[in-house]
Amino acid sequence: MQRIMLKSKIHRAKVTEANLYYEGSITIDKNLLEAADILNYEKVSVLDINSGSRFDTYVITGEAGSGTICINGAAARLVAIGDEVIILSYVNIEDSQAANHEPVVILVDENNNIKNKGSEISAGKIFKRN
Repeated sequence: MQRIMLKSKIHRAKVTEANLYYEGSITIDKNLLEAADILNYEKVSVLDINSGSRFDTYVITGEAGSGTICINGAAARLVAIGDEVIILSYVNIEDSQAANHEPVVILVDENNNIKNKGSEISAGKIFKRN
């Protein structure tokens, strides 16, 4: 049996752009993708903290160091520039390995620069990997 587990999380990134007329996806700063172990074209879930909207899409790599979080296509109607979002990726893991799995969690600052990287967030604190 396999379980679907959280692989990585970019926590409270700010939406910098919303491009309704681009063909689907979310463009994310390359530095954030590398830190979170998310690949170009990988499926992600996006949770908008401000509006409560949730949607799935795929990733397009943005310019490294740009801080870009751009929602493209129809999903651009679900967000506003400046909204805070949580971006999640998942992995299928054998049941025998699931109990020991730890996701990568990336915390960002107000400009979407990496502030901290760890494995779990609890009560606003991040726990670093050993």
